[in-house]
Amino acid sequence: MLAAFSVGSMAIQPALGKDFPTKSVEIVVPFASGSPQDIMSRLVAETAPKYLGQPIVVVNKPGAGGSIAAADVISSKPDGYKLYCGINNFFALTTKTQKIPFDASHLIPLVNFIEYKSGMCVSGSSPWKNLNDLLDYGRKNPGKLRWGHSGRGIKEHIVGSLIFRKAGVEAIDIPYPGGVPQKTAALLGGHIDASAMTYGTVKDLVRAGKMRFLLVIRDQRYSDPSDVPSAAELGFPEVGRLLTCSGFFIHKDTPEEIKKTLFDVFKKIYDDPEFSKKFKELGDEPRFGGPEFLAETIRRSEELGVPMLKELGLYVAN
Repeated sequence: MLAAFSVGSMAIQPALGKDFPTKSVEIVVPFASGSPQDIMSRLVAETAPKYLGQPIVVVNKPGAGGSIAAADVISSKPDGYKLYCGINNFFALTTKTQKIPFDASHLIPLVNFIEYKSGMCVSGSSPWKNLNDLLDYGRKNPGKLRWGHSGRGIKEHIVGSLIFRKAGVEAIDIPYPGGVPQKTAALLGGHIDASAMTYGTVKDLVRAGKMRFLLVIRDQRYSDPSDVPSAAELGFPEVGRLLTCSGFFIHKDTPEEIKKTLFDVFKKIYDDPEFSKKFKELGDEPRFGGPEFLAETIRRSEELGVPMLKELGLYVAN
């Protein structure tokens, strides 16, 4: 369980962080260029100098489901100059599937920016028009259905594995640590039959008919795409409640006044009209929240997801 700092209590702190920042701030992204977290971070970085007074530099450090990037931030000086762009499910799930050489609680939530519309999709030219079509094929052809994801132990791998297991499908999962570009090329090239994807990263391909989402991991449909059923609708209510929220995390020992400065800047960025317009165009669900909100999404995902990890035999105690 991660600790969150109180925005309310920060409001009464003296402005000791008024000299912060005096140099660029680094956002460490745990996935490759083109990933949802990378795209969000770069859009934030584009607007940041207007309110921060210094540039934000985005650095990609993929690997181990996010642990390499997390370890980098945890080992850095807690002065606010290095942040982790993470998702709630890294802390709730991924850290429970591997032995990690650090204490994940040393990173605490700062601000949430988005809820990702994650789901399972196929090529637009595939014969599978809905999830039942895909599952029927998998049941009739054990061991032939190939599906992609961004790494074992992350949410999309856990959810996809659980869906196929509950449907009685023996499928082959193929990790693509390079993220969206690799998965997209593999799917469109026929190297895999289906892939876990985030809607915003491939929405143009979906709208052009080159990709088709079969479900979204949620307990109800999104307004866009409104024609894609939720996991709960299709008989997987437990995974439908496992949302993916993403924002920025900071070293727990960072001074409170610096946390407040950064939080205030991120709120101004989120409210900026030009940023808001571009952010909505990403295709995912804008969802601003403070540290308490992000901490609660981690708690809920852990409560829902740990039993899934144990069912799949993926749980590792640290």
